[in-house]
Amino acid sequence: MSEHDTQPAAEPVLPPPPIRIAVPSDAGEDFPGEVEMTLVGHLEELRARILRSLLAVVIAAGGCLLLVKPLVRLLEVPARGIRFLQLAPGEFLFVSLKVAGYAGLTLALPWVLYEGLCFVLPGLTRRERRLVAPAVAGSAVLFLAGLAFAWWALVPAALNFLVSYGADVVEPLWSIERYLDFVLLLMVATALAFQLPVLQLLLAALGLVQARTMLGAWRFVVVAAALAGAVLTPSTDPITMLLLTGAITALYLVGVALALLVQGPGSVRASESFSEG
Repeated sequence: MSEHDTQPAAEPVLPPPPIRIAVPSDAGEDFPGEVEMTLVGHLEELRARILRSLLAVVIAAGGCLLLVKPLVRLLEVPARGIRFLQLAPGEFLFVSLKVAGYAGLTLALPWVLYEGLCFVLPGLTRRERRLVAPAVAGSAVLFLAGLAFAWWALVPAALNFLVSYGADVVEPLWSIERYLDFVLLLMVATALAFQLPVLQLLLAALGLVQARTMLGAWRFVVVAAALAGAVLTPSTDPITMLLLTGAITALYLVGVALALLVQGPGSVRASESFSEG
């Protein structure tokens, strides 16, 4: 009998055990129950939700592409009296795709947030679940508020400054691509900056940062807001920078108020006694 016949057969490779979130005995009603799923199952669910989110964005962008000319005319409204030029063949085609992409992403954002919530909710406690829904709703509202603030305040202020600055020297003839890049970037950057109170609310609710600490750092926040206004403003004009800096500072103070509301005055007094001790 050869040596190969005496060797034991290799053991079959078993799949990894399921990922189980055990509920502590003293958890009470904090945890909704035991959640059990294999690692492959988690990855498959994540892949499916990402694909559905991308499909929603593509469908929304395709619908916006059919209405792209009215959307472009709407975006041209703040630039009153300005003539737009197509400086290269196919420039408006690429502009149309870009506008449709931005608009489709904005329209599909609720569905993307829904898919993200469905993925993370099973692993959260009841307290965290009660916090996530208002945070997501507030995030969507603040995103729309940021778009509206940029549309009604930042974009007109920036255009008025830029047009009037050289009106007696040059005639404004703008590239449609450069103009829409300016408007879309300013609107999206402002909408993202408006998410600051939601971030502060989550940090305070999870106990990672105290509201008193946030309030004590207001000087650094003003400097950071000024830097963010300079970076996020495509035109770098002082009017738009000041408006965006003031908006970010006001949003930070709103976030501090929300943190105080979530943590309560007791946490503030505790942090004060700890610092004094």
